[in-house]
Amino acid sequence: MDITILAIESSCDETSASVCRNGKILSNFIANQTVHEKYGGVVPELASRAHLQNIVPVVDAALKTANCNLESIDAIAFTQAPGLIGSLLVGTQFAKSLALALDKPLIAVHHMQAHVIANLIAEERPAFPFLCLTVSGGHTQIVFCESPVKMKVIGETIDDAAGEAFDKTAKLLGLPYPGGPLIDKYAANGNAQRFKFPEPQIPGLNFSFSGLKTSILYFLQNAGTTNVYKEEFKVTEEERKKFIEENLPDICASVQDRIISILLNKVKKAAKETGVKDVCIAGGVSANSGLRKALKETGVKMGWRTFIPSFEYCTDNAAMIAITAYYKYMENDFADLSVSPSARAEW
Repeated sequence: MDITILAIESSCDETSASVCRNGKILSNFIANQTVHEKYGGVVPELASRAHLQNIVPVVDAALKTANCNLESIDAIAFTQAPGLIGSLLVGTQFAKSLALALDKPLIAVHHMQAHVIANLIAEERPAFPFLCLTVSGGHTQIVFCESPVKMKVIGETIDDAAGEAFDKTAKLLGLPYPGGPLIDKYAANGNAQRFKFPEPQIPGLNFSFSGLKTSILYFLQNAGTTNVYKEEFKVTEEERKKFIEENLPDICASVQDRIISILLNKVKKAAKETGVKDVCIAGGVSANSGLRKALKETGVKMGWRTFIPSFEYCTDNAAMIAITAYYKYMENDFADLSVSPSARAEW
């Protein structure tokens, strides 16, 4: 019997809908929100309003592309947590209303679990158990995956996420929002060994990026003279801007190289401790070309099989919600209409 699922993703500033049949993605539509660009970051109230405008046409497009209608859907899935509460409310209420009106099962999906399961969309997929490094603007985690429905976080950031380090650096460099992809772009033409930034010595498998962010801040404030605070360094704003302008590719490459080394050094440690040889990445930062290349190179050296989702499945998207919901459907893991969204939720 075919199992067809309509999934909705609205955790932040992308409104997305996808149709999945028997674990195969038939459609995946995403409406981006450009309204936030002039504010230098996502404005929650504006995001939720845009979701209200986008959700009906996005769902309609996903259904038409998949060549199916609402009556042929077997279940409605949605992102329940974590995310911006106003954005989550739009997707949650829409999914609940559809499920009630159509008398269809409802499936609540954890956003970060879905990022991990995005690695199962492609035909070439990791074998269980596998490790997944999930990296985004709000999360940095190492996940041990025993099955599509059983996984455990074995390492995570104790302060800031890797995506925040990219975004903060971009802002300090005067790059427009979203700045993370621009750092990746400039880094491609830079010397990653030109400038040195510290790697935090955090025990175990956890991460820390707050110290690195501070180091980058002082480095730029001091026009490259030092990456620590010293009262005697007096650099004018003009000197600082000139330094950034003349060294932008090398700065971006050096920062990106340090962030990637922090991430992959922990993954190597996790692989050694668990004995796992299949390693994946997921989340918005997994679209970074430097990280993708470094994972493949590290995999060759370490004897891993490495897996990276297609670009369209790295950033927030409903396809990852749909395929996660498919596995939950197979386990009869349904939600009732009393389910509510949560800005934060444990796995």
